[in-house]
Amino acid sequence: MVAFVLLLLAAVAGLSAAEDPNYYIGTGIYDITGPAGGIPMMGYAKPGQLTGGIHLRLFARAYVVAEMRNINRRTVFVSCDMGMASQLVTMKVFSKLKTLFGADMYTKDNVVISGTHTHSGPGGYLQYAMYGISTIGFIRDSFDIIVDGIVESIRLAHHDLRPGSIYYNEGELLLSNINRSPTSYVLNPKSERARYNYDVDKTMWILKMVDGADDPIGIITWFAVHPTSMNNSNHLISGDNKGYASYLFEQKMNPGKMPGKGKFTAAFASSNLGDVSPNTAGPRCLDTGELCDLLTSTCNGKHNPIFSVHRMDSNCVALWTRWADDDSWTPASIDFRHQFVNMSNVEVEVSPGEMARTCAPAMGYSFAAGTTDGPGSFNFTQGTTEENEFWSSIVDAIAPPSEQLKACQAPKPVLLATGEISFPYAWQPSIVEIQMLRIGQFVSDGSPGEFTTMSGRRLRESVAKTLVNNGFPEDTKVVLAGLSGTTPVPRRFEGSIRGAQRYEAASTIFGPHTLSAYMKNFILMAEAMSKGEAVDQGPNPPDLEENQLELLLLNRTHDSKPVNTNYGDVLEDASDTYIAGESVVVKFQSGHPRNNAKDMIGGTYITVDNHPANGGSPVTVKTDAHWDTTFSWKVTKRDILTRGKQSELTVTWNIPIDTPPGAYSITHYGQARTSSIIGGEVTIDYQGTSKTFQVVSARRPAHTSNL
Repeated sequence: MVAFVLLLLAAVAGLSAAEDPNYYIGTGIYDITGPAGGIPMMGYAKPGQLTGGIHLRLFARAYVVAEMRNINRRTVFVSCDMGMASQLVTMKVFSKLKTLFGADMYTKDNVVISGTHTHSGPGGYLQYAMYGISTIGFIRDSFDIIVDGIVESIRLAHHDLRPGSIYYNEGELLLSNINRSPTSYVLNPKSERARYNYDVDKTMWILKMVDGADDPIGIITWFAVHPTSMNNSNHLISGDNKGYASYLFEQKMNPGKMPGKGKFTAAFASSNLGDVSPNTAGPRCLDTGELCDLLTSTCNGKHNPIFSVHRMDSNCVALWTRWADDDSWTPASIDFRHQFVNMSNVEVEVSPGEMARTCAPAMGYSFAAGTTDGPGSFNFTQGTTEENEFWSSIVDAIAPPSEQLKACQAPKPVLLATGEISFPYAWQPSIVEIQMLRIGQFVSDGSPGEFTTMSGRRLRESVAKTLVNNGFPEDTKVVLAGLSGTTPVPRRFEGSIRGAQRYEAASTIFGPHTLSAYMKNFILMAEAMSKGEAVDQGPNPPDLEENQLELLLLNRTHDSKPVNTNYGDVLEDASDTYIAGESVVVKFQSGHPRNNAKDMIGGTYITVDNHPANGGSPVTVKTDAHWDTTFSWKVTKRDILTRGKQSELTVTWNIPIDTPPGAYSITHYGQARTSSIIGGEVTIDYQGTSKTFQVVSARRPAHTSNL
């Protein structure tokens, strides 16, 4: 299956730089992987999709940019390999930054925290009840790891600050994304659609950063595609396509360094990806291979078909990045604005003289149907425009939507009246935040949720027009930084698309005028920035940390092992010899990966070690952060006597074709928590190592990437 073309271009020769640096720039990267076992994943909201190993580690990538003439005037952009930003995470990050750097250095005003929207990361870090349903409540260690990792990435970037220059570039990336709701897109005005060549954005926006010696130090790119190359049957933690693109670029630019350890940092950030899929073959019926019904996304009338999506290792996107000598240089001014908005009550003008308001949050029926990248679990279908008597009776018995809410949300049939439910605490936010960062003629709009293709285009265009009309340069570039700074999906926008009621429309929680309300507030913010005026900060969102319910205490579950065995014992060993290109599989007796999740941040559960021919100490060449290694973990038995769980961890090393011949071994590091029959707990740090095996060169030449 060929879906994405590897177009990662890193030609650093011939770089055209300014005579003098135009900014102070600092970059930082830090691990935010989280518990690798037994934690519900955030993204697909599929029951039973728990973390069970690592495919790629997750990172927070921070960029501090300050003016040359005033080093204290600075902005920060943080791209995180996680489902989305979170109000609670953001509040705790700023609290810790205040302790580290004082009250005015890094605040909600000048820092944007944006999630890449990977669907393969641990959940449990969001403060509203609806997002805790699929994760069985709040998960403290998942939350703490994300908060601490973001803070550490900013701290590293802060101390890395040095003179440098920033360049802007853009280009089209084809064959990497499709519209997953094309029948909704065509309901946009024909005259508007005629202005664009595609029904998704194909442009990649790029900021390139070099130091005072013109050496590369970082890059930020924005591209509209869902990180759903890994489907909802996956249990391995992964940054998905955007995480893989970052991995590839950083490995290229940091030769000889372990992932997350080099000086060059590459962020592949989210944009208006609300209706954009990476699975370019489209949704297909598994039994026939034919495309699913366009309107309902069903197969042969079945409400919950199985969709044929691409495997991650055969179609993972590595995005087209221009690193050449035709970039435009960004002047040195920096500015920023931030505002909280009560999106449940924004008045907008829908036509001359006709006013309307946004609504309290609510979810529609098609929300429960899921998307073509991840169908829902019940008999809901996309495109549902009427209430279902059976489901309405169930919902009404729990929390019936008011008539006022149903009227406001129309034509969306309300399934869940999330804005009217307060038990055990608020289900979805009413107060969200919007942000605007300016670096020269480049402006980034930090927006909550997932704007769809046309909605993002309208917002970018309206902001750019406002800025230019108020004195900004004609070549001002505006990008949309999605899933930033506040609570997450579902908050997608259909613009004028009101009739299709597919997943995106059903998940537009503030009603049919949501996009108009966001555009209104972003335009006011753009006017204030262009005039040098402040904006009203708006109402603060609630801090619900004390209300959180932590129900999934798997880290208190005791480990167990078979009699006469030890933790770390090799259960299935390597063979004696492998040819480069083959796979090594080793299985270990293990403890629960959640036992020492925090201790493993910046570390690894596994290593591949090379044994030098001269008899020296083994050298680690791979960790669990590498693309060609994975480990999977599972519970194999429950001991009634000790109330513990036996588990196994399986390491796979897909040996790269260019691996140097030699002797290698695989080691697993872990921690077990055991309990005796009479009580008491014992913590055991352990490790186990495979036998040494030989890797020999491939017998025939194989195509290799020129990366």
